[in-house]
Amino acid sequence: MRVSFEELKSEIKRVFMKYGMSEEKADICAQIHTESTYDGIYSHGINRVARFADYLKKGWVKADAEPTLEKDLGAIQIYNGNLGPGVLNAIFGADKAMELADKYGIGMVGLKNTTHWMRGGSYGLKVARKGYAAIMWTNTEACMPPWGAKECKLGNNPFVMAVPNPENIKMPLIMDMAISQYSYGKLQVTRLAGKKLPFPGGFDKDGKITDDPGAIEETMRILPIGYWKGSAFSFMLDVMASVLTDGIGAVDMNASTKGSCGGCSQVMIVINVNKTMETQKMSDTIRRAVEYIKSAERAENSGGVRAPGEGCEKFHAEHDEKGIFVDDDVWKEVKAL
Repeated sequence: MRVSFEELKSEIKRVFMKYGMSEEKADICAQIHTESTYDGIYSHGINRVARFADYLKKGWVKADAEPTLEKDLGAIQIYNGNLGPGVLNAIFGADKAMELADKYGIGMVGLKNTTHWMRGGSYGLKVARKGYAAIMWTNTEACMPPWGAKECKLGNNPFVMAVPNPENIKMPLIMDMAISQYSYGKLQVTRLAGKKLPFPGGFDKDGKITDDPGAIEETMRILPIGYWKGSAFSFMLDVMASVLTDGIGAVDMNASTKGSCGGCSQVMIVINVNKTMETQKMSDTIRRAVEYIKSAERAENSGGVRAPGEGCEKFHAEHDEKGIFVDDDVWKEVKAL
């Protein structure tokens, strides 16, 4: 079914207030969930509302918690998220990192003991649209097997990079990726749509590689990007997040049983690119880079080459014309909360 942006946000906000959030905080979180859905990231927008409400009910997310400063190291600040809403903590961290970048050229905020930030790209977009570059990531509970194993001992640790685009400030270059070939959210969306994955994304119960999203969800044997390279990358993101925030990693998150990303550690590095390159030169550099990759000869059956972040445009056009797509069962679930 299709709903308007305003209707979607209003319904999500209603749910969050019902589960204990103030109107102001519920409005901010609902805005982020709605924007993610509008951008076509259904898995971390509308599809996460019921789970987030459940975490509020169980006390795994503290509706009224605020981040508190633990360490001030100049260009680096470390905050305890106190298990507050991950969206609000991440917005706070992004804003603080931009303040530090204004002062030092680069700023890093470490968030320990926080919760699921939903779509990590939301915070990369936030800082890039204000003219900064960003490198951000979070660790997660163990939900992916390390390469060479079939038991989940590795976090699927989302990684974000963003660069402002002076020629179109609302559409920066952004990469927001899970370290598996497909995130669990993408598996869910594909399964709900009754489709197969475009490429194999994991292993079924017989240990065979498959493009069936439901079979992969059942085994939880998702495939790391780059096989052993992605496995190593995700492991290092987990350790780095713990070390840079004085926080915890997958081993302790799994022991705490506070839901997905309960008590996780997040790193937000923001660079003031106005101090590294003149604006017109940066604009020319980005434009030439995008034009260069798009000039490549297309592969067989290719739909073309896109720069990172361009995929949202097709969803914007469709959602503006027809309304935002919402899975019928997901909408019923949210309406019933």
